[in-house]
Amino acid sequence: MKALVATRYGEPEQLSFADLDLPRPGPGQIQVKIAAAAINPTDIRVITGAYRGTAELEFPYVPGNEFAGTVTEVGAGVTDYQVGDEVFGQALPRQLRLVVAARRPSLSTGALAEYAVFEASTPLLAHRPAAVPVEQAAALPIAGMTALGVMTLAAIRPGETAFVIGATGGVGTALVPLLAAAGARVVATGAATDHTVLRELGADEVLGYDAAGYPSGVDAVFDLVLPHDRLSAAAAALRPGGRLVTIIYPEPAKELLGRDDVDLRYFMDMDGEIGGMREVAEAAERGVLSVRIARRYRFEDAVEAAVTYAREHNLGKVVVTM
Repeated sequence: MKALVATRYGEPEQLSFADLDLPRPGPGQIQVKIAAAAINPTDIRVITGAYRGTAELEFPYVPGNEFAGTVTEVGAGVTDYQVGDEVFGQALPRQLRLVVAARRPSLSTGALAEYAVFEASTPLLAHRPAAVPVEQAAALPIAGMTALGVMTLAAIRPGETAFVIGATGGVGTALVPLLAAAGARVVATGAATDHTVLRELGADEVLGYDAAGYPSGVDAVFDLVLPHDRLSAAAAALRPGGRLVTIIYPEPAKELLGRDDVDLRYFMDMDGEIGGMREVAEAAERGVLSVRIARRYRFEDAVEAAVTYAREHNLGKVVVTM
């Protein structure tokens, strides 16, 4: 089978295609013919060596952890899926096993390939509803699950003001419409060229990235991009008693906020305890959850897709179709 591979540590420009053996499912696993996969920050960070201290790669390495496709073979003991089922979800390539702190880790042979093998019992995989197109299903797993999760953590009430820092990424483009639908007044950060789209998604106000222009007195801040050393600027936007929800790993200490009169909430749910891919599927099928796709590429252009993702501003997700 053909797969996108890294043959050494380096920038995304060094990615290439290789013919690899077809992966076969073992007990409790399924083989999937990939229809679409998304590019994510982890794909880039891993091949550039950001995780070498935890997981040293063996090459060739196949990236890709979000996908949609069709089950083509099932391993012994699998009862939830059968050949022909349409599925989608998220799973880290197996070489990153030590990075995953989960009881039932969702692992695969890498989704940026014609075929991949996944663990069947994880809550991070689910059947794809017919009403959800393949490309949308491949773009939704991480962004959709995260957006639903932070909405639960933040407990937004109608009339509250929510400030979304990093609204133009996959999570942000899924979260802004959810906040608007919940009756919140949404303030979002974005580039000047992003304002029209963010307002269409439900933002009432769009600001630049400069912390000096952040609002004040908001009820909830959603940090989707800021490193920990900049959390104090995000916290400064909150009213006393407000909530700051961050998705940036690892979980930060509250002392970094520079104030003790606000609530810090951290989202990381690799076990799907708050909600897994089934909940994402249900919300997407009802039409209340979606993510914006910024760019689409054919599989033969997957190297360009990875480079574009890493080097250019993308308002939404970058998806590769097989």
